[in-house]
Amino acid sequence: MERNFVKAGGFLMAGCDPTGDGGVLPGFGDQREIELLVEAGFAPVEAIRIATLNGATYMGRQSSIGSIAAGKNADLLIVDGDPSTKIADIENVRLIFKDGVAYDPAKLLAAARGRYGQY
Repeated sequence: MERNFVKAGGFLMAGCDPTGDGGVLPGFGDQREIELLVEAGFAPVEAIRIATLNGATYMGRQSSIGSIAAGKNADLLIVDGDPSTKIADIENVRLIFKDGVAYDPAKLLAAARGRYGQY
C-alpha cells in the first residue's frame, strides 16, 4: 500500500506510534518501520529518507534537520555495516548521539531493562 501511495505521488513519512502504556522503547519501532518499508519494496536509501528527511520536509525544517550536512542539527546512530545496501545493518548500533552527547546503546538498554516490557 505504501509503495502504491508513493507511486501515485503521495508524500510518505515514517514514525512509530506510542502505545500510551510505555511499552514502546524509543528507536526500535523506528528501525523496524524502516525495515518494513524495504520489505514493502522501497530501496534502503528510500526507506531511510522516508524516516528522516521526509518528516523534516513536511514540517518545513529540512534546512536544519532531517539529513547530515554542515550546520544542521542532527541526532545520529553510528552503525556497523552499511544500511544503504543491507537494511538489516540498521540494527548494528554502536553509538548514539543525542543533542551532541554520545551514548553507549548497551548502557541505555541496561538502564531500561525491566521498565519497558521485554527490553
